Amino acid sequence: MSCIQSPFDITLLLAKKLIASQFPEFAHLNIESVPVQGHDNRSFRLGSELLIRIPTAEAYALKVPKEQVLLPRLAPYVSVRIPEPVRMGLPCEDFPYPFSIYKWLEGTSANLLTINNEALEQLAFDLAEFLKELQNISTIEGPGPGQHNWWRGAPVSVYDQQARSQIAALKITKEAMPLLEKAIRTQWEKPPVWIHGDFAIGNIVINDGKLSGVIDFGGLGVGDPACDLVIAWTFLKGKAREVFIREMNLDSDTWLRAKVWALWKATHELCAMEDKNSPDAQRQRQILAEIFDTY
Repeated sequence: MSCIQSPFDITLLLAKKLIASQFPEFAHLNIESVPVQGHDNRSFRLGSELLIRIPTAEAYALKVPKEQVLLPRLAPYVSVRIPEPVRMGLPCEDFPYPFSIYKWLEGTSANLLTINNEALEQLAFDLAEFLKELQNISTIEGPGPGQHNWWRGAPVSVYDQQARSQIAALKITKEAMPLLEKAIRTQWEKPPVWIHGDFAIGNIVINDGKLSGVIDFGGLGVGDPACDLVIAWTFLKGKAREVFIREMNLDSDTWLRAKVWALWKATHELCAMEDKNSPDAQRQRQILAEIFDTY
C-alpha cells in the first residue's frame, strides 16, 4: 500500500460549508478541528456530542458507506463503544465523496498517553477480549478482503513482493526473508472471521485509565485475523504482550503471519521515512528487532 496524498485541502471552512448545505439542523453548532489528525480522514468536532469525518481521497471514501451500514449492526456484539453513525453526507459540488457524522466518543487515543506496565497488562486483556468478541460474530455477513480495506484479512502473500522490496532496501534480508517465506506457506484454515483491519494504537480510546472505545473501522471486513494481531509488537511489550498472546489463544501459524504483517508495516514505514535516524524510525527498527527476537 502506498501513501496516498490528498488532492483536497480539507479545511474547517469546508466542514462548515458541508454541514450548512447538507445538514442545516446542525448548522447552529460550533465546529472545530480536533487536535490530532489522521491521514485517511480529517476530523472536526460538531458541537459537544458529534464528530465529522471527511475522507482525504477516493480510496478512503470507499470506507464511508461500509461503516455506515455495518457499525450499527456490529455494536450490540462488543462490550466497548465503537463509532455510531448519525448521518452520511453525499458527494456535492464542494466535495466529491461521501463523509460521515458520528456520535462523539469520550476519551483519549492511547498514542497520546503514557501507560504504566500494570495498566498496559490490563489493557492487553481488554484488547484481546474486544477482538474475540468481534471474531465470534457469526450471524452478520461482511465483505472479504479488497481495495476497500487494503486487503486486510487476505493471505500475507498479498504484500509479498512489496515486502521483499522493502526488506532488500533496508538490507535486512538475512533476518527477514526466512520469516516471510515461512509465513506465506501458511493460511487461515478456519471460516473467515470479523476483523477491525487497522487495530493500531491511535484507534484505541482510553477513558479513566480503561479501554472505553475502538475507532476507525475503515479496514473492517472478514478474513484471516492475523492482521489485527500486529498490535502485539506495535504497542504491547513484555508481560502485556504475553497476556495478549495467551488470551487470544490462536495457533502458531496465525502468529507467524501476524509477525509478517508487522514486518511489512514496519518496513513500509521505514522506507517512506527520509530521516532513517529519527525517533519514529528508531521505533520501527525496535519493532523489527522484537519480531526477529521472538521468531
